[in-house]
Amino acid sequence: MTQNVVWLNNVGMDDVDKVGGKNASLGEMIGALGAKGVRVPGGFATTANAFESFLTHSNLKEKINILLKDLDTSNIEALTTTGTKIRQWIEDAPFPDELLTAIDDNYKTLVEKLGSKTTFAVRSSATAEDLPEASFAGQQETYLNVSGIDDILTAIKKVFASLYNNRAISYRVHQGFEHELVSLSAGVQQMVRSDIGASGVMFTLDTESGFNDVVFITSAYGLGETVVQGSVNPDEFYVHKPTLSAGKHSILSRSLGSKAIKMIYAKTDAKEPVETVLVDQSDRRVFSLNDAQIQQLAHYAMIIETHYGRPMDIEWALDGNDGELYIVQARPETVKSRQNNTQKIERYQLKETSKILVEGRAIGQKIGVGTVRVIKDLSEMSQVKQGDVLVTDMTDPDWEPVMKLAAAIITNRGGRTCHAAIIARELGVPAIVGCGNATNALQDSQPITASCSEGDTGRVYQGTLKYEHTHTAVDALPEIDVKIMMNVGNPSRAFDFANTPNAGVGLARLEFIINNTIGIHPKALLEFNQLPEDLQAEISRKTACYASPIDFYVEKLTEGIATIAASFASFPVIIRMSDFKSNEYANLYAGDRYEPHEENPMIGFRGAARYISEEFRQCFELECRALKKVRGEMGFTNVEIMIPFVRTTDEAKKVIELLKENGLERGKEGLRIIMMCELPSNAILADEFLQYFDGFSIGSNDMTQLTLGMDRDSGLIAEGFDERNPAVKKMISMAIDACHRQEKYIGICGQGPSDHIDFAEWLLQQKISSISLNPDTVVETWNRLGAL
Repeated sequence: MTQNVVWLNNVGMDDVDKVGGKNASLGEMIGALGAKGVRVPGGFATTANAFESFLTHSNLKEKINILLKDLDTSNIEALTTTGTKIRQWIEDAPFPDELLTAIDDNYKTLVEKLGSKTTFAVRSSATAEDLPEASFAGQQETYLNVSGIDDILTAIKKVFASLYNNRAISYRVHQGFEHELVSLSAGVQQMVRSDIGASGVMFTLDTESGFNDVVFITSAYGLGETVVQGSVNPDEFYVHKPTLSAGKHSILSRSLGSKAIKMIYAKTDAKEPVETVLVDQSDRRVFSLNDAQIQQLAHYAMIIETHYGRPMDIEWALDGNDGELYIVQARPETVKSRQNNTQKIERYQLKETSKILVEGRAIGQKIGVGTVRVIKDLSEMSQVKQGDVLVTDMTDPDWEPVMKLAAAIITNRGGRTCHAAIIARELGVPAIVGCGNATNALQDSQPITASCSEGDTGRVYQGTLKYEHTHTAVDALPEIDVKIMMNVGNPSRAFDFANTPNAGVGLARLEFIINNTIGIHPKALLEFNQLPEDLQAEISRKTACYASPIDFYVEKLTEGIATIAASFASFPVIIRMSDFKSNEYANLYAGDRYEPHEENPMIGFRGAARYISEEFRQCFELECRALKKVRGEMGFTNVEIMIPFVRTTDEAKKVIELLKENGLERGKEGLRIIMMCELPSNAILADEFLQYFDGFSIGSNDMTQLTLGMDRDSGLIAEGFDERNPAVKKMISMAIDACHRQEKYIGICGQGPSDHIDFAEWLLQQKISSISLNPDTVVETWNRLGAL
């Protein structure tokens, strides 16, 4: 291939050295995946040979190599001066006649084929780009809405020059690539009219945990540069691959982004071909994609991943004219897919907390500590020193030279799939993006702690906090006679926790989802039309993306449950129905309108008694709707139900009947219903309670406080609160023995085994079926039990 220009449909992945990674991938998809329904806009590309001819024609190659040979890229001033000089040389240089003619002829052919009103994207494609070991994400430039041969030629020349952007020079040095061995191809590709539609990025794994069974999609209105550059906080969606393949509803979660701006085509007489405008408030409050489009994108992603045989990073666009979805780029994912073979689990965990200053989306799972350095723009980059926390409005790949110096990166804008986020992951620097007000809330030289170790939400804490960084080997865990399960409350940590050896989830609390994701008392949603106008307005704002306030509640529960169920799809996931006390329910939005004041809510209106009451029954039925959808429509039959705080066998009977009335019948489609054994009455009448349930899960916290008559929240008597007390052990033994007699499930999900290894050892001796632990104690406890 010595020609200067080639058509994209004539190249493939064997031609990376000729047309670069990006254009080779586009050609590969056009040729191999079009028949499978994946739409990829066509076009042509200049070749690496053309680029070399261009440099040679003006004697630039040797001049550039001499200038770069001894450049210290950590010297920001020198890097800037050198990069500017080289780029100007290239933009001033003429095209060789042969190359000029080839571009002109192919452009005319393309316009004849597509029509004179068609506009194009001129994209960079480096020969050392989109490789499995280095993404080179955003290192070179892309120009959008380009038309006319003069503007096409100008854009191609700017693309050539962008091989020597400051960020690209620095990135090549950091990744160990020789400058003179990297060449560039410029792709001229038909534009998708996403300026009047939507666009974004998707990964065929979870970018933070490496969990492989999901497609992670980000989306915003307008051209995709706002998402890629990190100038907008996009919507986020997770789709479960196996569920999608089974033809079932597969969307695990939706997260609404602010989507404050969008990039659109500028007017014909404008100086620039594109412009950024504000998004209407009404559009910001709704998702930029519907469910069918989300699942279609995930389907495309799976086809692409299967074809390439590796996790992929994919850019997509929704055409506002024809309503079709298009793939405009696909490259190998370069961070988590390379870490999945490790036999060690790396964890960061805060050992203390302080005032939260700002929150945003967590990039990575590390913790960074340092002093704040607020940077307004690129001209101030030299102020960032090794170990500073870089705080700015937004970053793009131009910031790469200082990003690698930072202990952490915090931005006002950006999503988890923007180029800066990808580079931060590759550099191993924790980042918190999309904070909204970080540059105002944080002050220069202020000591802070940036934590990305707590799930999807990244938090910036005041001061320098202590934290623990551990590496735990999991390649040689011993065989033991008990199943080790996990307690998982936060669905956003589930993908990560699934990497820890386990036999499923012994306790997933609905309260966490209700409190952190919903935040509104369910009765306020059921009685929405009777609420005062101010409460209605606030609830309407929070639930705007859903068909009704009730649908919001059910869908958010569904998403949380489904995310945990998908993370542990090969194992049982025991979902405990809500176990808020009245004071905790009162703390939800509008909750004080519905909750009684109780002197001792710990033994008051909670558990089964609440579910079957006239006051709460409809609220409980919303929880049932969510569980029915997860098990039925989504097919997660690994989900089991657990009922807490069942005081009497009469309550047991009534709650089982209520579940059946709501389509959750014990034994139907393999549904197991477990009772939380946490009251002395449960142990004493274990055989009687087991007539209504498929087993027990011991709640050691409540069992201890009710056996010993000790308030577990009282600091005055905390010293005597111990699950290992002989009376508590007696109760637990009675429950275990009853389950063994009836050949039913018996596990424990309380705090005791996580806190006391000797208690876990005793449970093993009692032949308990499973022990559900806090995730950070799983490996240590497993090894200790294996040593018995």
